Amino acid sequence: MMPSKMMQYGKQTIEEDDIKAVVEALKSDFLTTGPKVAEFESKFSEYISCKHAIAVANGTAALELSVAALQLPKDSEVIVTPMTFMADSNCILYNNLKPVFCDIHPETLNIDPDKIEEKITRKTKAIIYVDFAGRPCDIDRIKKISEKHKLLLIEDACHAVGGEYNGKKLGSIADMTIFSFHPVKTMTTGEGGMVTTNNDEFARRVRILRNHGILNNQDLKEKRYGKDAFYEYDMVYLGRNYRLTDIQCALGISQLKKLDRFIEKRQKLVDYYNYAFKGVKGITTPLAKVDMQNKYSWHLYYILLDKAIAKNKNKFLAALRKKNIGAHSFYVPIYNFTYYQKNVNMKIKARKEDYPNAEEAFSRIVILPLFPTMTEKDADYVIECVKEAIKEVRA
Repeated sequence: MMPSKMMQYGKQTIEEDDIKAVVEALKSDFLTTGPKVAEFESKFSEYISCKHAIAVANGTAALELSVAALQLPKDSEVIVTPMTFMADSNCILYNNLKPVFCDIHPETLNIDPDKIEEKITRKTKAIIYVDFAGRPCDIDRIKKISEKHKLLLIEDACHAVGGEYNGKKLGSIADMTIFSFHPVKTMTTGEGGMVTTNNDEFARRVRILRNHGILNNQDLKEKRYGKDAFYEYDMVYLGRNYRLTDIQCALGISQLKKLDRFIEKRQKLVDYYNYAFKGVKGITTPLAKVDMQNKYSWHLYYILLDKAIAKNKNKFLAALRKKNIGAHSFYVPIYNFTYYQKNVNMKIKARKEDYPNAEEAFSRIVILPLFPTMTEKDADYVIECVKEAIKEVRA
């Protein structure tokens, strides 16, 4: 039976204890920059097993501040995948740096380590890699490349909170890792993000940058304003107001407790989809082939349309949406956006033929609903509608 409203590709799971935690925060003395922020950071760093966790306004803010904290020379180059949300390259531009796109691997849709080194120049200073759909990248190979060329690593694990690589939680491996807690992600704070790192100096810089670039310092107070002064702050970086509120952090603390349960439910639904789609002509299910030594967090479930059907992808998506299935197609390769094509100051020469795997993946990818409150009955409906959409396009 068709659902009464659109079944979105992802949505938050909010339970009574989440609501109670937020209400308690609303009744407290602090709505922002209070104790819940520090508590969320502490619990998150404990979960990840990393030294520092810094809560920020959203995942994009986490990216921008992480790049800023590297303090790279102007016009330095940062290698990034084009098969991701635009924030991953915008954060490079925000910091007066140059994004250099590297094609993806056709099976994983993650950045292809075999193609990274050919993008490295004397100006290259860092790599941003993205764990697409919650599948960890080939981090060992990326790290070897970074060590060889003395490059810094930022991991975008917005799709992969709770995931693991070779037994280590994502967020404890790269120089800095960023997370998003948007409602479609595996856990949520409404909007919100986190930067994790084991580097004390990077953590210090991110904390200052998220709060207008302000440094509070006792010695500074006495030197500038006298021993008994109360206005003891200075602005040392051009920072932002990227703080996260206590209200949101209270929700984050509550959500973190159930993150592993959410991932387990997503895993069951992915297994259910994979079994049902096995042998269905017209699509392939890349996520059926998993890397067993790693833990996926299953932010997205996607299929790839065969090329003949992909020529009519819009018709395929329309057939699903007619039946209230909010299927999507992510991500438009970033270099295709008008801003990237027209802004000559960036001097980015990106042509579609230079990124054949990203282009083909976008032409074929369809994102299907996946969230913890989905039932097998919901999944059955999606599966049947996909099969019907294939027939409709072929007709």
